Amino acid sequence: MKDRKSNVLSLLEDRTNDYANKIALGIKTSYGWKEFTYQGLGLTSRKLAAYLMNDLNIQKGEKLAILSESKPEYGACVFASIISGLITVPLDIKLTKFELVSILSDCEPTVLLVSQHYIAMALEIQKELPSLKHIIVMDEPSYNQGLESIYTLPNNYTCKWKHRAKKSTLFIIYTSGTTGAPKGVEITFGNMLSQLEDLKYALDKILPLDDVKILSILPMNHLFEMTVGFCTFLNFGFSVYYTQSLKPKDILGTMRDKKIQFMIVVPAFLKLLKTAIEAEIKNTSKVTQLLFKTMFHTAKFIPSKRIKKIMFSKIHKNFGGSFLGCISGGAPLDVEVGKFFDRIGISVYQGYGLSETSPVVSVNTNKFRDMASVGAPLKSYDAKIDKETGELLLKGPAVMKGYHNQPELTASVIDSDGWLHTGDIAKIHNNGHIYITGRIKNMIVLSGGKKVFPEEVEAVLEKSDYFAEVCVIGVSRSFGAKDGTEDIGAVIVPKDELINKYDDETLNKLIKDEVKRLCTQLTPYKRPINIVISKETLPKTSTRKLKRNEIKQLIKA
Repeated sequence: MKDRKSNVLSLLEDRTNDYANKIALGIKTSYGWKEFTYQGLGLTSRKLAAYLMNDLNIQKGEKLAILSESKPEYGACVFASIISGLITVPLDIKLTKFELVSILSDCEPTVLLVSQHYIAMALEIQKELPSLKHIIVMDEPSYNQGLESIYTLPNNYTCKWKHRAKKSTLFIIYTSGTTGAPKGVEITFGNMLSQLEDLKYALDKILPLDDVKILSILPMNHLFEMTVGFCTFLNFGFSVYYTQSLKPKDILGTMRDKKIQFMIVVPAFLKLLKTAIEAEIKNTSKVTQLLFKTMFHTAKFIPSKRIKKIMFSKIHKNFGGSFLGCISGGAPLDVEVGKFFDRIGISVYQGYGLSETSPVVSVNTNKFRDMASVGAPLKSYDAKIDKETGELLLKGPAVMKGYHNQPELTASVIDSDGWLHTGDIAKIHNNGHIYITGRIKNMIVLSGGKKVFPEEVEAVLEKSDYFAEVCVIGVSRSFGAKDGTEDIGAVIVPKDELINKYDDETLNKLIKDEVKRLCTQLTPYKRPINIVISKETLPKTSTRKLKRNEIKQLIKA
């Protein structure tokens, strides 16, 4: 008999049966909690799949796009797409119509599943997209503008499931849609099965529990969320909950209501959480502040998580009392932020990955956890450092099939020996742990030929209590003897209390003096020459990464 673990459809069926009456996915709505059991999720998926295949006659290998915020129905749509033998294209809800049309023109989906919130956008897109024949709404019917809803489909759960080969494409994940040809990363069934197996092995060392409640806050079009926060956690039989917004009251409310134990986050979220905790402490009496300071210092010498939870019980109670920790990925973790949470009894496991690696490459575990490291590679990966460039190279069964419709671009990142060139500069220590030190494309080349990685300078500047946000970039010179080289520029967003307290002249002097003070920790050539102070939040992607090209325009202006 063929191994059921090597078949995504069999895996889906097994998990539906194994955890039948357990909550799989849930969200709090204005009417209360909406929850799908594993059995309910399976039935909804089958009903939609039967409609796609029997009623709409959608053929194996066609594309199905999803435009929606995270919600339980999203999971049913993904599974229905898999059962129907389709390729799923999750879309970023923050993109403009222009960007979405650009992406969808590249992959040409037949079906678009859309939440009520984005129906108008979907109808506008359909006018410009000849391939898009069907729009189906993912919510219960109310104002669907005559469109079919997954809740009004015929109660038919019978259809012949479409099996696909491991090399077949499961997802196309688009990482941009603005300039040139959209970059769609093709993830295969084999890639995903490799990730599920690797992550089961890694997560057993992090979460040795049978029943875990997860809070999901990242968008489902983000492969980190799709692979870990959705597929992996459901493979474990965990319960995943979504929030209607990222407002602290909604997040903390869900954590308390459902006794959340674990999360998948990006570093920016942890930074916001740390700032919120510190602000709350600042609003307490001097005695309480002193007590926290003393306990925080003492906790450094206490290895027991249980004791730390008792020491900082008020914070833990605010999180629902059951919160154990999170995996942080998508961007570098500020070591001080990681240490802060560890000190109060919340574990932060830094991981690393790329969309091109399905996406997880490595993650810290309890056995050896260094906040500065992104952990050891997952067991199916080989990793090495290019001796000439210092670039991290990877090989393994989770490396993508390639970029959709872009063979030349694929060949530029996966060499003839099958090694993926990550674009990240890294070191691998003797214990196998990876330390990321910068991005090749972010590298600043100075007139003397010296190379500076902005991440290194940012790590120093981010230690300031005055700065809310920091971005270091290279500013090109286009004149004189140094034409073609770069200077180091820094864009600083001061904290709100400073903006409200000082006039522009005083604020500028204060910030520039602070930059100079901190930069004494850096060798002179790494210190920023151009310092721009912005009172506006810096532009970011949906996963909170800085849009460096847009920020560069601030300095040029």
